[in-house]
Amino acid sequence: MNTAAPSEPSAEKPSYPLVTALTAVRKTRQMTQAELANQAGLSRMTVQRLESNGLDPRLSTLQEMARVLEQELVVIPAHLHEAFSAWLAERVDT
Repeated sequence: MNTAAPSEPSAEKPSYPLVTALTAVRKTRQMTQAELANQAGLSRMTVQRLESNGLDPRLSTLQEMARVLEQELVVIPAHLHEAFSAWLAERVDT
């Protein structure tokens, strides 16, 4: 007989790797959420909610944020992800 309490569903919000990466770039450039929002045509609240995982990002929003941060959104086939990551790491570390 199992006497353990039933597990409750996780209240943790999903994280979005693209948002995490764009946030890191924004912070590295010492750009505020308000500056990014203004240049991307978004509200500061939208950027804040995206960065805190409180909003499911739309592709068009991510594209505008990436454009302002001079980044490109790239799709990599899943079977090439490991090889691409290794290739990229070699170039970034040098």
